[in-house]
Amino acid sequence: MTPASNPGAAPTRREDLLARLGQAGTWDLVVVGGGATGLGVAVDAAARGLRVLLLESHDFAKGTSSRATKLVHGGVRYLAQGNVALVREALHERTTLLKNAPHLAQPLAFVMPSYKLWETPFYGVGLKMYDALAGSAGLGPTEFLSRRETLACLPTALPQGLKGGVKYWDGQFDDARLALALARTAAAHGALLVNYCPVTTLTHRDGKLSGLTCRDSETGREFSIRATCVVNATGVWVDELRRQDAEALKRTVRPIVAPSQGVHAVVDREFLPGTHALMVPKTADGRVLFGVPWMGKLILGTTDTPRGDLPREPRPFREELDFILGESARYLVRAPRREDIRSLWVGLRPLVKPGGDDGEPTKAISREHTVLVSRSGLVTVTGGKWTTYRAMAEDVLEKCFDAQLVARRPAGVTTNLPLVGAPSEGAVATSISAAPGLHLYGTEAAEVGSLPGSDRHLGGGLTAAMVCFAARHEYARTVEDVLARRIRLLFTDAALAAQLAAEVGALLQAETGVDPQAAAFRELAASYLRMPA
Repeated sequence: MTPASNPGAAPTRREDLLARLGQAGTWDLVVVGGGATGLGVAVDAAARGLRVLLLESHDFAKGTSSRATKLVHGGVRYLAQGNVALVREALHERTTLLKNAPHLAQPLAFVMPSYKLWETPFYGVGLKMYDALAGSAGLGPTEFLSRRETLACLPTALPQGLKGGVKYWDGQFDDARLALALARTAAAHGALLVNYCPVTTLTHRDGKLSGLTCRDSETGREFSIRATCVVNATGVWVDELRRQDAEALKRTVRPIVAPSQGVHAVVDREFLPGTHALMVPKTADGRVLFGVPWMGKLILGTTDTPRGDLPREPRPFREELDFILGESARYLVRAPRREDIRSLWVGLRPLVKPGGDDGEPTKAISREHTVLVSRSGLVTVTGGKWTTYRAMAEDVLEKCFDAQLVARRPAGVTTNLPLVGAPSEGAVATSISAAPGLHLYGTEAAEVGSLPGSDRHLGGGLTAAMVCFAARHEYARTVEDVLARRIRLLFTDAALAAQLAAEVGALLQAETGVDPQAAAFRELAASYLRMPA
């Protein structure tokens, strides 16, 4: 497939993006934030024919949206909390996502091992309800497993005391590459997306938000942007823009985000071989434990710990890692140790504060999203989760229309909108559990494979051609962009990622002409291997 026949593969030359950014005119919608939510809004609005600009202060999905547990799910734990409406919506959105990006999001079988006689019928009945809520959107029926069948699915599960298990279906995905597919899909529908371009100030006229100023991080050049509607989709950082908006009108606002962090430890697949994921619904302290096969490795997690600060690179607390390793030892024959960890990473969740109770445990806070419209017209969206990004985007657009911030109200089309790279229906996709490779590019795999350097294998499934493609068509500017989010080596094997930094940096610099920040990436990779004291 050539770039001419594949609008998703349009070049993303920085000079061209900034030239468009500097053009006069008023945007229908400016989205601030290039994570799942902001990118979803950009796709929805652009596909409706609106004039859309998205600005991201760092790289797309740099924050929370590249650090998920890699699950596309309805939320079994939310069903236990009694939030049926959220689960039903998420289950149907799960199916839509798997349909629109089958190369990046796929069904995955989970097994809950039972070590008490009551667990199999108790959790099995709950998961049958999960199936019922999914209805025709279900991915497969829940099954009650014998002890032998459970061990066949989870070969390294602890056999002592094992009574049986329950098998059910959810999904898994590559979160960062899905975010990139959203960015490129929005661009294919006419949107302008610029990463490394933070918003510096909001501009108001007669008490109403009229636009903003942004700055290109590479050159320092500033741009004044006019917009009829501005959407604040900056995740855990939404309160920063809300505060700036309020201060311009000499008002104050209360923070609405109660950030929580989730820690994930990545180990080799030998600790849990096979194609099934492990799910423990209730650990010793009431949390959920996952063992998810992903990109040729195994992800163990996750925690749910309140966090008062908002670092760009959060690190785990010692008790969080102890929890993951300790709980894994209760369910696996051979438990991973600290020295077995290939990468240790943390994601911040933008949980919406419950009314009036700032002390509520974050694991009890709902993952439902919130959309607010300020007196000036700033639209803020936060909360939610990856699985429901598309429904969240629709909700944001409806709020924009209802507040008359966008003049036209075209119908949404994203329910049946394949993302860039999506193969045709019925095509067989390589599993996300497999080691990374060309299959992650979907229909663009042949195009990537035709570039110079396709036979130059750098390691970890990465080729020189993939680096070139990332620079030319995927907005990549730094070594971190490539090794953390275009190919997921930082998250699966931080030591190998560090080894490749210099070579990837040289390829990037030849493509972009700017410093690819290889040394900074090596420091970052070292932190992903640093165990908390």
